This record gives sequence, structure tokens and C-alpha cells, in this order.
Amino acid sequence: MNRRDFLKTAIASAGTVALPTAQARDPKQMPEKAVGMLYDSTLCIGCKACVAACKSANNMPPANDAPDLKKWNNANTWDTPLDISGYTLNVIKVYKEHDNASNKDQDYAFMKRHCLHCVDPSCVSVCPVSAMRKDTTTGVVTYNPDACIGCRYCVLGCPFSVPQFQYDTPFPRIQKCQFCEHLQKQGKLPACVDVCPTGASLFGDAKQLLEEAKRRLAKKSGETYVFPRGKLGSEERPPHEAQVPQYQQHVYGEKEAGGTQVIYLSGVPFQKLGLPTNLPDYSYAVVTESIQHTLYKGMIAPLALLGGLVYFAKRNADKHDEEDKS
Repeated sequence: MNRRDFLKTAIASAGTVALPTAQARDPKQMPEKAVGMLYDSTLCIGCKACVAACKSANNMPPANDAPDLKKWNNANTWDTPLDISGYTLNVIKVYKEHDNASNKDQDYAFMKRHCLHCVDPSCVSVCPVSAMRKDTTTGVVTYNPDACIGCRYCVLGCPFSVPQFQYDTPFPRIQKCQFCEHLQKQGKLPACVDVCPTGASLFGDAKQLLEEAKRRLAKKSGETYVFPRGKLGSEERPPHEAQVPQYQQHVYGEKEAGGTQVIYLSGVPFQKLGLPTNLPDYSYAVVTESIQHTLYKGMIAPLALLGGLVYFAKRNADKHDEEDKS
């Protein structure tokens, strides 16, 4: 067998083994007591109180990455993050569309960007040292800096581009929203939800939040609806009464990438708000783990490949020796 035939056979064999098991691993299910968040973009007024509260609750420094502010030497005095980063876990972004001809008809929409706490998170799957973990009770995805080796596989593996690495410090960490787990343990709400004045960010049981989202989609545009604030099912805060908007008839996060515990409603197409809309209904971890487990089971495939490479290396070395002697 020559080199080309060997490589063709090896590739074909790997494909034969991997393809039937591409989704062999069962997808992980949401914990029974999983908590989550419903973000309703139509209720958001863009006040960014959630951004400030998140910074305060998680001891994050101010950010001023807007180019037009840097020239005024506003370093550490003005917080204007353009996106999530190693120092910003939560950000509100704005979408604006208007008629350039008349400049009268304008549409605005806001989008809250932070970790979606996937049901079957890729960041947990790819982490080789279990620095990324998913709580078996609440489903919250957390990060343990003491276990992290800085490989940044979680950064590459997240389909929502959430985990961020601190490149500008000698002792960097991965940063991401951990759903204010430290506050939840004290019986408090996540900081962003706690300060939201309209109920655009709503905390509660993940499954009940999905039911709430579908109730809103079932309402006719223009009807009056009582929007809860703070925690779903709690009477601690008065609700927010408003007319039902014209929703996009889709709950983002119900199925995307296997489902997420942070779900979205919007009156604007989700792709315009920066959310990826080409994701499969299953987690990428289902595919990657299945292929890895198949290829590395018993180390048979790596050993076979290594044996083939050693064979060709020795054969070529022997061939060169014979040529030198002649």
C-alpha cells in the first residue's frame, strides 16, 4: 500500500466510524429546578440600569471602549462598553432603522447581551479541566478560575461568543455572566433583574418563563397585558401594564443550540439584534463528544494512525539508505 492509498483508507475508515455516531450521545436535559430569565426586548427602554448593576454586583471596572470618548481622556470615568468583554458581563445594544428619505419613521429595539446558560453548554463540554461547570440543580453555568489553565477552548466553543478572555493582564481570567449565583444563594435576584424598571428582564423558573413567553405570543397586538416584574409568580413588586406589541412569533432560545435558560422575545427579527439564527436544534457538544469518544475509544484510532505514520517513516528511511549505498 502506498502513502496515498493509506491516507485514503484512513480517512474513509474514520468517516465510517464517526458518521453513524455523530449524534450518539443523548442531549442533556434541563434540570427540574432550573432557573432562567425572559428578556422581552419590546419592554426594554435602554436605560442600562442593568449594565451598571451588573458591574457593581460583580466588581467590574468601568469600560470606555468607545473611540469617540477615548480622545477626551475619559479613561475610568465614563462607562460606555460597546459589547461584552473581559470586564463587562452584560450590555444593552440598540438597533435603529429609519427612512432616510423622510427621516420620520423610526424603529428602535434593544438587545441585552450576556450568557444564555445553555441547557447542554458547549463551553462545559470542551473544557478539559472542568473550570466551566453547570449546576445540577439550577442549571447556571459557572466558571472556576482556580481550575482554569487558560486554553480558551470555551471562547471558541460557545455558539453565542459569550466567554471573554482578559488579554491585558498577567493573571488573566475568563469572564462571563454567572447569573449572580452569589446573590441567588442569598435569596436575592440577579442584579440586572433587580433594577429593571419595566420587567424587560424577568427571573424565575425556566420552564414557567417559557410558558409566560408563549402566553404573550398568543395575545393579539394591542391588547392590554399585565407584565410581571422582578420574579415570575412573586407579588413583591407591582406589575407593569402595557399593550401587547407585534411580536416575532418565535421564542429565541427554546430550541437554539439545544435550548437555553435565558430566552428572548422581540418585535424585530432576531438576526437584526445580533443573535445567530442559523443554529441547529441540538447542542454542538452532542456531535463533538460523540465523535471524540468514538475516535479515542480504547485509543485504537490514534494508535492505528501512529502505526501507519511510523511504517511510512521507516520505509522511506530504508529507501533513502538503499539509495545512498548504491
